[in-house]
Amino acid sequence: MKVTALFLALIGSAAAFAPSSTQQASTALNALSDLPGSTAPVGPFDPLNLAEMGSEETFNWLRAAELKHSRVAMLATTGYIVQGAGIHFPGMLSSDVSFESLSAMKPLDAWDAVPDAGKAQILGTIFIAELITESKPVHYTMGGPLPTIVFPPIDFSGVEGAVLKKKQDAELNNGRLAMIAIMSFISAVNIPGSVPALVGNPAF
Repeated sequence: MKVTALFLALIGSAAAFAPSSTQQASTALNALSDLPGSTAPVGPFDPLNLAEMGSEETFNWLRAAELKHSRVAMLATTGYIVQGAGIHFPGMLSSDVSFESLSAMKPLDAWDAVPDAGKAQILGTIFIAELITESKPVHYTMGGPLPTIVFPPIDFSGVEGAVLKKKQDAELNNGRLAMIAIMSFISAVNIPGSVPALVGNPAF
């Protein structure tokens, strides 16, 4: 599970480079400049020139992948910090596992201690959310809207364009930082001393 989490985080980080179609190679960076997440001081960030590769469908798929992984990484980072701080729900998670006992563990160890039935419910909820986002009448790879938040659904239809663009910029940029953060957390747990800033922190 730890390896899987790291692999998914790496995929999400790679997707941040958002390739465009081959036909638009000469204007790739200009195209990226107009998309959410391209803000000062970095601007359109594509050091490997991935924007010059792939089709328009690939471009849209990777943009959606970046967005999804950004959201997952923000949840994972926040959850790790909350868990590491010892904050927990009252009562029992199952008949023999309390939230308090999980709170005393390191976050990744706490996941291992969750009963299989609980893990199945979590993964099942994720599957349903993924199915909903992938079952739109016009798929995002074909020019449809990018995936929205499913739980809870949020309606941004009444938000002004400039305000919405600012929110989208913040979501992607915070998500990119969160992908780096959760990868750092996982590295600190599995490779002692790999993240100097986290050395000695009891959560790691």
